[in-house]
Amino acid sequence: MSTATTLPMLIEEVEVARVERLSPSFVRVELGSPALADLGVAPNSYDQRIKLIFPSAGHALPSFAGAGEGWYGDWLARPEEERGHMRTYTIRGVSGEGVDTRLVVDIVVHEGATGPAGIWGERAAVGDRIVCTAPRRGHEYGGIEFAPGETDSLLLVGDETAVPAVAAILEQLDRGARGAVFLEVPFAADVLTVEHPEGVSVRWLPREGGPRGEALHAAVLEHLGAEAASVEVDESEIDPDLWETPLYSSSGEAEVETGRSVGHDWHGLYAWIAGEAKVVTGLRRVLVKDLGLDRHQVAFMGYWRDEARRSQ
Repeated sequence: MSTATTLPMLIEEVEVARVERLSPSFVRVELGSPALADLGVAPNSYDQRIKLIFPSAGHALPSFAGAGEGWYGDWLARPEEERGHMRTYTIRGVSGEGVDTRLVVDIVVHEGATGPAGIWGERAAVGDRIVCTAPRRGHEYGGIEFAPGETDSLLLVGDETAVPAVAAILEQLDRGARGAVFLEVPFAADVLTVEHPEGVSVRWLPREGGPRGEALHAAVLEHLGAEAASVEVDESEIDPDLWETPLYSSSGEAEVETGRSVGHDWHGLYAWIAGEAKVVTGLRRVLVKDLGLDRHQVAFMGYWRDEARRSQ
């Protein structure tokens, strides 16, 4: 299936060409389609976001044949059970070329109850088909937030949902890059081998049933030389669409407030932090309000909300 009009993006059915269980919480799928010959991710994809649409149980995959510029509104207008489920993912890698191009995506299978994407990932098999929206070569697409510019050091922080993005970023960094990475995952068996510059340290933090974000928060504060005090974040403080970057603020802030300094000079630091929204909110409070990092040095992204913990 290919759209009849040439949109500034790809909206295509793709087929699973390969499935690999990387660990208890990560499933890698390679997606193929002749239409991916027009995929545009050069020169670097970093944390490039794409959309995947999974079919609803018992229903066919929605068709986007002949889709025009109003494709999204048309999709939303379909009955909920017919339109499937749209989720955001990161391009983990690209292999092959031309009509043999494959898009590599790592899918997280969450602890406990999972949504349609996690269920699909658990059952994914060669030949399964989903719909993918992705950059088209030669057109602006957006979806990349990692933009450190001229920086002295990096701080990359994330939970399991951010691992694919961080791993992709690390592989594409200049070999002389310096910094630290902190990744929280459900289990020790989820620690993956990732390529990274020698000057960038990577620390994995398995929860093994512990509180989400606790070890991650403490490790980041220790790295920054700040007091490792716990931060209580009230549900009313959490922006469900938390997305704060140097160029965009989901809260509409003109500029981020700054607070007291803890005696460190963070002028050359660039921080990229993504994961569960409540955890990211707590880290944002410390880095921005307590340490006084400038808005242009940070990107905070709430990739998802832990609804189970929210209901407790």
